[in-house]
Formats: sequence, C-alpha cells, structure tokens
Amino acid sequence: MTATTHSAARSRTRTRTGGHTGGPEDDGPKVLEHILGWTLVVVLAMFVTQAGLM
Repeated sequence: MTATTHSAARSRTRTRTGGHTGGPEDDGPKVLEHILGWTLVVVLAMFVTQAGLM
C-alpha cells in the first residue's frame, strides 16, 4: 500500500465531528421555525397594508 492510497483510505474512514449529521427526521424544529418565520412576515404585511403605510 502506498502512502497515497493509505491516506485516501484513511480519509474515508474518519469520524465526522460537528455539523449536521442527522437525516430528514432531524429537521423538525428547523421546519417549524421556518414556517413560523414566514407566518410572522405575512402577519406583518397584513398589518402594514391595513394601516396604509405602503
């Protein structure tokens, strides 16, 4: 085994630490936060149009 193939094989077997490691089932709170954020934007837009500021 040469040094190049050894380092390539080792990089494939390294354990990942940090970052997003979960699958789609891990995205629950992010999806909820996204939906609530857009709901806030829509509600603010309705208030602005009702007030006639735009």
